[in-house]
Amino acid sequence: MAALAAAVTACSAPSGGSGDGKAGDSVVLGVASEPDTLSPLLGYGKDGNSKIFDGLLARDADLKLKPALASGLPKITDGGRTYTYTLRDGVEFSDGEPLTSADVVYTYRTALDPKTNNTFKSELDAVKEVKASGDDKVVFTLKYPYAPFAARTVLPIVPEHIAGKQDPNTGSFNTEPVGTGPYVLIGWSKGEKLSFEANPRYWGGKPAVKTFTMAVIADDDVRATRLRSGDLDGAVLPPNLAATFKGDDATRTYEARSYDFRAVTLPTANKVTGDRAIRRALDAAVDREAMTAKILDGAGRPAYGPLPVDDPAFSKDIERARDLGKAGKILDEAGWKPGKDGIRSRDGQRASFGLLYPSGDKVRQDHALAYASDAKKAGIDVKAESATWEVIEPRMKDTAVLAGFGSTGDPDFGLYTLLHSSLAGDGFNNMARYDNPAVDRALDKGRRSQDPAERTSAYDTLQRALVQDPGYTFLTHIDHLYVLADRWDGLNTQLEPHEHGFASGPWWNIEDWQPKK
Repeated sequence: MAALAAAVTACSAPSGGSGDGKAGDSVVLGVASEPDTLSPLLGYGKDGNSKIFDGLLARDADLKLKPALASGLPKITDGGRTYTYTLRDGVEFSDGEPLTSADVVYTYRTALDPKTNNTFKSELDAVKEVKASGDDKVVFTLKYPYAPFAARTVLPIVPEHIAGKQDPNTGSFNTEPVGTGPYVLIGWSKGEKLSFEANPRYWGGKPAVKTFTMAVIADDDVRATRLRSGDLDGAVLPPNLAATFKGDDATRTYEARSYDFRAVTLPTANKVTGDRAIRRALDAAVDREAMTAKILDGAGRPAYGPLPVDDPAFSKDIERARDLGKAGKILDEAGWKPGKDGIRSRDGQRASFGLLYPSGDKVRQDHALAYASDAKKAGIDVKAESATWEVIEPRMKDTAVLAGFGSTGDPDFGLYTLLHSSLAGDGFNNMARYDNPAVDRALDKGRRSQDPAERTSAYDTLQRALVQDPGYTFLTHIDHLYVLADRWDGLNTQLEPHEHGFASGPWWNIEDWQPKK
């Protein structure tokens, strides 16, 4: 308790907070992490919901695409190979300069430039060329018909007259962004808070919430304590802490279904996790149902693969219960024999490996410990260890990590970067360095086909291949929980990706909130 009190004291209230309940036009929100950059050229806001920027398109509450900087949905011609967008009239960047088609062209060309250090280039692989047609039209020419391409154009647009004069990797634009969105950044204290105020030039009208602050609080318990004390107006919380606010009439809990899953990466470079028999045995030994019930308090679903069980593309008959007998048989047949302590070995190699999880993340810690317990029952020794991401990143090539992934919109959006061998070791893409030719072929077919039946078949093939040759142990899909002071109308949640809290949550549309009367 003393340590917790010290942590709360150290994280003093962000200025401009409305935790006292008096200022209806100012909001302070507690999130677990902050972006590395605020530049869309390096990935910030690439899936939408940036408050500083807008894309050509945006998503509504039901994730349907709607016009944003474009005046309408794209005109699609040439058998799905050409997309033409017409820009909205009168849009200005927050510095007063007009938005033109040149800004759109600059954004996409720079994002795709091999010299630009982002890891989402593969998401725009279909783009062959982007060019302006006058000041108000942009034409994308694709290498091949890419069914979900329009959804990729939620990528935020940056001003060429500012970003174009800088190195996209190191320029000041990364921390001092200028956009067309409903808010402008007015301060960023790394590791502490980001402060925003309403953009007076915003094309979409004046937000009722004039200022808001994202307080960066990595520790779940500290976020809950600060919310309870009134220091925060809202926070993202794990299920066990969100449950402590039940019965509190001053707050309201919002639940968001998600594609966000927790999984253990099983690096192929590791002598133990690189063995297919070990990976298959772990898949059979894990008790997903228990994790969902006990760790998530029912706020989630067992994960039998990267797609949630309620996704239209999920292969229904791959659901599988825990089977320790099967795990033991797989290991026996592969020559992994139990030792006196119950831990198996083969040719002098113990079935033992480390598992890293990020410090302060109680949900991942609980998953890691439960996973280690399940693995031990199959004769596999998993040593769970907490660490910062600065420590984890250099080690994840050959050390297992309790990781989180998941993207909404289309199966290609989450699966390609997770599994394709061409992206092995590319930042957080394909962290397990998974390499399965059948899966690569299915991913390529799913990406390039326009036929819904062919795409469904490809992703079915992929999911079945993952059961036989898992590069990850998929554990649970998580529902995201948010607790907020009950002082505004217009709040709701979307179906969310793994990246949540900062851009997602009930504040995905904070510009539309209205004070309760």
